[in-house]
Amino acid sequence: MGRIALTPLIAWLPFATSWSARLAAFVLFLVAAITDYWDGHIARSRNLVTDLGRLLDPLADKALLVATLVPMYFLQRHDAFLVPVDAPGASPFLFVTPLGEVALPLWIVLVVLGRELFMTVFRQVAARRGLVIAAIGPAKWKTTFQSIWLGAAYFWFFAHTLAEQQAWLGDAAWRAFAWFNGFVGVTSMIGAVALTLWSLWLYLRRYGKQVAALA
Repeated sequence: MGRIALTPLIAWLPFATSWSARLAAFVLFLVAAITDYWDGHIARSRNLVTDLGRLLDPLADKALLVATLVPMYFLQRHDAFLVPVDAPGASPFLFVTPLGEVALPLWIVLVVLGRELFMTVFRQVAARRGLVIAAIGPAKWKTTFQSIWLGAAYFWFFAHTLAEQQAWLGDAAWRAFAWFNGFVGVTSMIGAVALTLWSLWLYLRRYGKQVAALA
């Protein structure tokens, strides 16, 4: 319930113009991501799993994903995926790499959110037919890569805003950090999208015929 309550702040704070507000968004995202792991771990290890927890935990996960992806898309929006460095009109919040700046295209947002919506419906249909679909390894790794990707983006929003106010953008140390953060953000984004599609395929291959046969 706490994670669900945090999602409006996590979604709104990145649009503030101060580095402190964007830092708060990053910290709140970390709190939500870490407690997402620990509440499940505590519930399973202490045999405290409840029907309410089974209902609220996926809801909190989906709410946090929407609350981070939507601000990311608007802050990193660009017509192209790979943008020349310092291209006119480019957002300052694109991931910086030696090859250029990387934007978050709409199709990635639609793939990630569409997969989550599909799997939510798929699991509900299967449950009504007596089939419980447990999380598989690639899906858990997908969540890990998503958390790293989203965390790198939220940290970048704060760090770039602070660096701009402090006139650090021309420093060699800043460029090295920007490339490192960009590398982490882009590679984890690619990994998250690949695992999103791969885990979806595995779910359909493993459970698709079973769900259809139970109809």
